Amino acid sequence: MSLRTLTSCTAVYILLSLLHLLVAACGTEAPPEGAALTNRDSLPVMTTYGCSKMISDSGVMRYKVIAEEWQVYDKTDPPRQTFPKGIFLERFNNYFKVDMHITADTAYWYDQNLWELRGRVFIENLAEHTTFATSLLYWDMDRHEFYSDAYMKVTTATQQLEGDHFRSNEAMTQYEVKRSKGFTPMPDETNRPPQNDTLQ
Repeated sequence: MSLRTLTSCTAVYILLSLLHLLVAACGTEAPPEGAALTNRDSLPVMTTYGCSKMISDSGVMRYKVIAEEWQVYDKTDPPRQTFPKGIFLERFNNYFKVDMHITADTAYWYDQNLWELRGRVFIENLAEHTTFATSLLYWDMDRHEFYSDAYMKVTTATQQLEGDHFRSNEAMTQYEVKRSKGFTPMPDETNRPPQNDTLQ
C-alpha cells in the first residue's frame, strides 16, 4: 500500500469520525428547562447591591438614597421598590446643602410616591436641630407629609416630646403628636419683673 493511499484512508477515517460526532451531537431531545413563571409578582425584576440613587422633585435634585440592597418589583399592585437591608437618605435644600438625614432598617417605596420606613427609623433635621425616632413612619411625597400611628419621640434643643399618632409637614418644622407626654422648660419666675396690682 502506497503512502498516498494510506494518507487518503486516514483522512477518510478522520472525516467519518467527525461526521459521527456531529450526528451524535444533533440529537432530538431538548435540554431540561424549568417550569414557566406565571405569577412573577413575588420576584424582583432587578436587584442591585451597593447602590446610590438621586431622586428629583419637579426637575430639581432633592434626595440621595444609599442602600446595601435595592429590589424593584414591577408586577405588584402598586409597583414597589424594596430596601430590605436598610436605607440612608439625605435631603437637599434650595442651595443643594444637606439639611436632613433619614435612616431605617427596612424601607418600601410604593409607586415612587409613598415611603414606608420600618425598624429603627431616625430622622435628623439639621436646620432645626430636631430629631425624630420611631419604629414605623410613612412619607407621602405627593402630599408632602410624614405620618405614623406608632410611638414617636421628638427631641429638640429645649424639649422632649413622646406620643402616638404623629403627623408633620415634609420639612419637619410643623408637627403634632397625640396622646403626648414630655417636658418643656418653664420660664424662670424669679427673673420676671414685679407687676402692679390692678385690683380695684
